[in-house]
Amino acid sequence: MILGTHAKFKMKTFKDLKFKPHPSGFGGYHARMNFRNGYGISVVRFNMPFGGGYGSYTDNENEWECGILHENQLCYDSGLADNVIGHLKKSNVSELMVKIQKLKKK
Repeated sequence: MILGTHAKFKMKTFKDLKFKPHPSGFGGYHARMNFRNGYGISVVRFNMPFGGGYGSYTDNENEWECGILHENQLCYDSGLADNVIGHLKKSNVSELMVKIQKLKKK
C-alpha cells in the first residue's frame, strides 16, 4: 500500500483506474483520473485500423501511454514531463501517478 502524507490517504495506482473502450473506435482502452491537487492522468492504448499496429505510443498490449492533466486539460509544464509519455508498463504508470499526486496544487 502506498500512503500519502496523511496516513489515511491512500495514493491511487494503476489498479484504481477504470478503463473504458477507447473513443477512437479502433479498439483499445482509455482511463482518466483526477486527483485532489487539481492534476490528473489520462492512460490510453489503442490500435490503428487495417492492421496498422498501435496508434498510441505503445508497441504491444503490455504498454500504455500517459498524459498528465491539470484541470482536465493536457499539461506540459508540471515538471514531470513536457509531452505525453509512452511505452510505460503498469508499474511505471503507478509510479507516475504517485508523482502526480505529490505535485503541489497550482
